[in-house]
Amino acid sequence: MTSWQLVRIIGGTFILLSLALGVQESPLFVSHHWLWFTAFVGANLLQSGFTRWCLMENIVRVLGAKSGD
Repeated sequence: MTSWQLVRIIGGTFILLSLALGVQESPLFVSHHWLWFTAFVGANLLQSGFTRWCLMENIVRVLGAKSGD
């Protein structure tokens, strides 16, 4: 699996998890502050689309993922 695929999988997982933790009807630890984490992940994905640089991609490359270039 390439680094860009892992970044999208991790980003999607983080967004869905933080949304689940921020929903009022959820039986999990509920706080609307989890939505800030969702906004952070979305902003990072948006920023990486313009700058072609993503910290999470650098991290997964250091951990051994193949470059997706």
